[in-house]
Amino acid sequence: MISTSIKRRLRSKEAVLLLVTIIVILAFYINSRTFLSVGSLRGVMQNMSVVGIMAIGVSFLFIGGGIDLSMTFVALFGGVFCALMIQAGVPWGLAMIIALAVGACIGAISAFLVTKVGIMAFVATIAVSSILQGVNLILTNAQNVSIPVGMFAWGSRTFGIFPFPFIIMVALLLVYGIILNKTQFGRNMFLVGGNDYAARLAGINPKKVRAVLYINSAVLATLGGLVSTSRLRSASPLAAAEWQLDAITASILGGVAFGGGSGSMAGCFIGILMLNFFNFGLSSLGIDAYWETIASGMLLLIALALDFLSERSRQKALLAKSAADREQKVKGANV
Repeated sequence: MISTSIKRRLRSKEAVLLLVTIIVILAFYINSRTFLSVGSLRGVMQNMSVVGIMAIGVSFLFIGGGIDLSMTFVALFGGVFCALMIQAGVPWGLAMIIALAVGACIGAISAFLVTKVGIMAFVATIAVSSILQGVNLILTNAQNVSIPVGMFAWGSRTFGIFPFPFIIMVALLLVYGIILNKTQFGRNMFLVGGNDYAARLAGINPKKVRAVLYINSAVLATLGGLVSTSRLRSASPLAAAEWQLDAITASILGGVAFGGGSGSMAGCFIGILMLNFFNFGLSSLGIDAYWETIASGMLLLIALALDFLSERSRQKALLAKSAADREQKVKGANV
C-alpha cells in the first residue's frame, strides 16, 4: 500500500507540473532529436540561470504577499554599475560586493515606499524601475559597457555540462528552500502572505517581513544582472525586457500563489524548467522569437487562471469546513 504522505505528494501541484514538463520535453524531443543533446542542455541551463535567480526573489515576495515590478532594471543597473567600476580599476570581486550592497539599498527604498509611506506596491516599484532606467541611460549614454577579456569571466565557465551560473541558481534554490520550510522566518512569510490580521495576532510584524523580502528581491535581481554581465562580458542599459515577465511566469507556473500564502522552491524550480524548455523547444522548431513572447504571455495567463481557480477552490473548502464546524457546535450544544 502507498502511504498517505506519498499519495499526497503524487497529487501535489509540483508533481502535476513535473509531469506536464516531462510531457512538453518529450513532445519537443520527438520533433527534434537534437533537443536533448549535451550542447542544447548546456545552453538551456545557461539561459535559465538569470531568470531562475530572479524567480527565487519573486517567489519569496509573492509568498509574503508582495509584488516587485522593478527587478529587470535593478538587474540591469547592477550589471552596469559593476561593469563601470571594473572599467575604473576596482577589483571585480569588490565591485560585485558593492553592486550587491547598492541593490540591497534599492530594495530598501522600495520597501520604505510600500511599507512606510503606504504607496501601492506595483506603483512604487514601477516608479523605481523608471528611475533606474533613466539612471542606466545617463551612466552609459545609452551604450553597452564592455569588460576587458579575461576579467570577470566566471559567468561563462562550466563544470562538466553544468554552467557555473546554473550551479549558483540550484544552490540558491536549496538554501532558500531550507529557509522557507525549516525556519521561523519562512513560517512567518506564509502567515503574512495568507492573512495579515492573523499574522499580527501571532505577534508578527507584516511590514518588517515584507521589507526583508523587498530587499532580498532586489539583491537577487542584482545578482542575476551580474551573472548576465559576467557571461556576456558586457552590460546593457536596456536589454532583457523579458526577464521580469519570465521570472513571474516561472514562479506562478511553479504553484506560487500570486495572492500570497503558498508556494515552494521545488515548484519554482519546476516552473523555471518548464518555461525555459518550452521556449527553447519553440526555437528548435524554427518559430519566430516574437511568437515565443506571445507564448510566454499565454503561459502566464494560464498560470494566473489556474492560480485563481485554485485559490477560489481553497476558499470554498475553508468556508464549507467553517460551516460544518459551526453546525457541529450547534448540535453539540443542543445535546
